[in-house]
Amino acid sequence: MTQTPRGFDPHDPNGPNGALPTRYPSDADQYPGVPAGGTELVSGAPAGGTELVSGAPAAATPVQPEEPPRAEPEPPAPAPAPEPRQVTRAGMVWAAVACALVVLILLIAFILQNQEYVQVKFFGLQGSVPLGIALFIAAVGGGVLVAIAGAARIIQLRLAAHRQRVSRQAGTGSRPR
Repeated sequence: MTQTPRGFDPHDPNGPNGALPTRYPSDADQYPGVPAGGTELVSGAPAGGTELVSGAPAAATPVQPEEPPRAEPEPPAPAPAPEPRQVTRAGMVWAAVACALVVLILLIAFILQNQEYVQVKFFGLQGSVPLGIALFIAAVGGGVLVAIAGAARIIQLRLAAHRQRVSRQAGTGSRPR
């Protein structure tokens, strides 16, 4: 079970035991023409209510005046859509060259940081090469193998497409009578 601290008012903007006195503006401050008095909180008031002190009308509770309805601002007109950028071959080449330069810079950094010599043996050949260069040669060799396999597949697909074109042309050409 929680206890409410003494002098605590959930509606007081200054908080419990605030530096400012716990006094609400008088009715005369808020509403001209209403008798002066105002309400003041008293510690020890029953929970959920306040006790009125000196001069405040007990039966009359101040009513907030209605504010005139505000006109909602209209949403701004949508901005015209920007024209889509066209991708050109020159732009694609520039992007490819920029990417290649970044990879080349990273590769140079890798080779310069791995200059310890290592013993390399390949089909009876033997020699010592810097580690970075040995790994670079291995990577280029793997790339060449992938390029050969890709080229073989492209040639295979082109031959199949050529055969289909030739068979279609033979079927739609002149018919023997």
